[in-house]
Amino acid sequence: MNTITACPLDCYDTCSIIYTDGKLKGLTEGFTHGFLCPHLNHYETFSRIEQPRFKGKIITMDEALTHLSGIMKQNQKILHYRGTGNFALMQEVTDHFFSSIGATLTNGSLCDGAGEAGIIAGRGHNDIMTPQQIAKSEVVVFWGRNPHTTSSHFLPLLKDKKIIVIDPIKTKIAQAADLYVQIKPHGDAEFAMLLSRFLFIEGAVDEEFVLEHASEYEEFYELTQTIRIKAVLDNIGATLGDIGKFLELVKGKKVAILCGVGIQKYLDGADVMRAIDAFGVLFGLFGKEGCGVSYLGSSKRGIDSPFALTCKTKKVSKVDTRFGDFDTVFIQGSNPANQMPNTSRVVEELQKVENIIYFGLYENQTSQMADLIIPAKTFLEKNDIRTSYSTHYMYEMPRQKVSEIGISEYELTKYLCDAFDISLKNEEDYIAHFRSFAAKNEEGILEVKGREQIAYENGFTTDDDEFLFLEELDSDRDESDDLYLLTCKSATSLNSQFKVNDKVYLHPSLGYEENQLVEVSSLSGTVRLHVALDERLRADCVLIYSGTSGINHLTTSKKSYEGNSAVYEQNRVKLTTI
Repeated sequence: MNTITACPLDCYDTCSIIYTDGKLKGLTEGFTHGFLCPHLNHYETFSRIEQPRFKGKIITMDEALTHLSGIMKQNQKILHYRGTGNFALMQEVTDHFFSSIGATLTNGSLCDGAGEAGIIAGRGHNDIMTPQQIAKSEVVVFWGRNPHTTSSHFLPLLKDKKIIVIDPIKTKIAQAADLYVQIKPHGDAEFAMLLSRFLFIEGAVDEEFVLEHASEYEEFYELTQTIRIKAVLDNIGATLGDIGKFLELVKGKKVAILCGVGIQKYLDGADVMRAIDAFGVLFGLFGKEGCGVSYLGSSKRGIDSPFALTCKTKKVSKVDTRFGDFDTVFIQGSNPANQMPNTSRVVEELQKVENIIYFGLYENQTSQMADLIIPAKTFLEKNDIRTSYSTHYMYEMPRQKVSEIGISEYELTKYLCDAFDISLKNEEDYIAHFRSFAAKNEEGILEVKGREQIAYENGFTTDDDEFLFLEELDSDRDESDDLYLLTCKSATSLNSQFKVNDKVYLHPSLGYEENQLVEVSSLSGTVRLHVALDERLRADCVLIYSGTSGINHLTTSKKSYEGNSAVYEQNRVKLTTI
């Protein structure tokens, strides 16, 4: 078989793939540029769960499904905790069954919710700069975003462009940048506010744009004046020269500001995103070719789910779920025992659960706690369809091979719906439903209907169709002398999947030795890791990659003020030699 499919992983790029002779290859045409990321290059070399287990004993799939339906038929409190280990749209079909039987589902975000909440508050809806628009930019700003790790297919778009990087870590893109600002963590909002202030000082505000789309801009200028310039610059690790160079590089140019999720992993993460957006608005970057401020887009915007839940469906926050309140927890495509904040609390809660059911591809900390383990099929072994949060494309994912291992989300849901006499349409009908929200463009590629090719070319969609500026900036910053915890994504893993890192990265000036065992502690807990020295870091930072075993013993279960999102970087840590 030699057909085109798409990557199922939860990342920016959404590679188009040709599966031929048992191998995955990147589609040469289009955004994939003929190459795949490390995860997909080695996708079928990672060991997967091949057989179901119950209470530690290998069983058949028929036995596993019998156990599953028996558990579900007990009179009990059931939680469905679904992650995005697979990002395709048919993964949501399980919601149909669980909401139908009155189970509790989750909402909120472990990743990007605060940033999106900030965007919606200011702009009205969340849209992105497509790769085609980024390619037309003259200056690209990577603000807390590391394309070599999280979006490598954007790199071919950067030829002959000026590059600005704002990041606490001197990433590979920062090393080649025309301007690099090694900002202190959580200093982004204040830096953005100062950039806006100097736009006013230098007469560089796009007055025609703001008069039409953001008429309260003068009130926002008054807010920027409350910031003490020198004190703030000293505190966040930037200089007046950085601001001057930034403005010099962007004036009169088509500018794309690409923001990563790290900037908003704070209690006030929505405000951070709004402050950066405000600079983009004052500079007139929205609604113009090759210009904009782009974050993770809303991948399902303009698409109605056939698995839509009733307003009566009970939900709990994904950030601080109280697993112990439930008799049965069905965990799909997720690893809460590693990835949820405050691991000690999460594990303690899971230990109270009578029935933990794990449905996924890989063994992890959560599967080790499960009573019933049901292996899933890979994206190559089932039909699906997906959208993306960095393009407007809809990607068809036809089955590429037949396998006796695992069961698909639709097949599992159909079994349960039949057992409970719940109606369920054919799989093909659901996929056709999703496809109906897309149409082929001039190049023959499916795109979601109704989305603007140039984001916000028709203006903002707030109640008064204007951009809404921040009215106040939280100046209550943590003045602790403890080290900042950074939880970036690794180049070799995707959260807790694939080749997970096991080090704590420190600047050499802190005085630790390579491979030295240290204890890292926070108000939430501790973890022991071996040191890797890294001169790319600020000396006041500790880097532990997302997915590292034990990392979330250090993180708090608090949620962002807006967006119901995890705040992984709202944590300070201490180091102790062992």
